[in-house]
Amino acid sequence: MARAGEAVLLPAPWYFNHQMTLNMLGIEARPLPCLAAGGFVPDLAAAERLIDGRVRAIVLVTPNNPTGAIYPAAVIAGFAALARARGIALIVDETYRDFLGDGAGRAHELFADPAWRDTVIQLYSFSKAYAVPGHRLGAITAGPAAMAGILKILDSFQICPARPGQTALAWAIEGLADWRAATRSTINGRIDAFRTVMQACPGWAISSIGAYFAYVRHPFAGVPAERVAEALATGRGVLGLPGSYFGPGQDGHLRFAFANADEAAIATLPARLAGLAP
Repeated sequence: MARAGEAVLLPAPWYFNHQMTLNMLGIEARPLPCLAAGGFVPDLAAAERLIDGRVRAIVLVTPNNPTGAIYPAAVIAGFAALARARGIALIVDETYRDFLGDGAGRAHELFADPAWRDTVIQLYSFSKAYAVPGHRLGAITAGPAAMAGILKILDSFQICPARPGQTALAWAIEGLADWRAATRSTINGRIDAFRTVMQACPGWAISSIGAYFAYVRHPFAGVPAERVAEALATGRGVLGLPGSYFGPGQDGHLRFAFANADEAAIATLPARLAGLAP
């Protein structure tokens, strides 16, 4: 998609592995600021202003890591139109798409467009929804031109995942449908529980929440998020990643992941956060 010296628009705050990979390849990770006031959804007009001759792709991550923000279908469609008009790729990372709200329909209509192969590359991971993170199983949906380059790169790394995992997934896609639906409902219940308990935590505020993650503003103005996270981990037994790990200007936030915390554990947060003094 891009060579050293070129650029990719990356929503900021960003998933740090995306940014680190681009840096290692000599490709500029050009921040596309996503603001709390806008629900951390990227702004189409802002993206258009950032595109110049060096930009080769736009990345969207929805549901987002780290913010949990879920991009509306109309926003995704707008970015597809922008990418097509500017002759660049739209890369849509949907690792957490299985954890949309109960009853949610399609996340977007990108593949209803007969010309999607000229622009769209979709990334998906089986690790989360199927609980198989160590097997490194995923999927890429792309047109023939993009896929030819992708397969060449994969052949120099993994070649292909181990066959037993692939064989199990062929059954699990249909065989675990009910289990996945139940897991989605469980995760959505934890989102509701997290929202409720944070109302009892003075000074703390959820800026965005969805899928596995809540992006939470902490109440300690001027205190680096890393220091707040350290105090929570060592003093209160609460693990959260500092916002500074996800890009510049994020020191006011922490990312909490609650996928493996049941509602009883989530209910202990007000007591754990009370009186914290990092």
